[in-house]
Amino acid sequence: MAESDLSCVELVEFVNDYLDEALPPAERVRFDEHLEECDGCRNYVEQMRITIGLTGRLRVSDLSESARADLIAAFRGFRANSPG
Repeated sequence: MAESDLSCVELVEFVNDYLDEALPPAERVRFDEHLEECDGCRNYVEQMRITIGLTGRLRVSDLSESARADLIAAFRGFRANSPG
């Protein structure tokens, strides 16, 4: 992998900025190049788009306390288990 290549782990870290169109131009090029080569990441980005589209209509008040606590625990668990 060339130094300018984006890894799958980096792509996951940048996906929100990518979808928000907030990546600097050079990073966006690296992101797009990776997506051209990686079916798994292409699927991941599409799943994120769908998730954001569906949950974009969800309000905090729509969640039960139990569901809210489960989501917070899941995000904390993901963060704690992430490399680096």
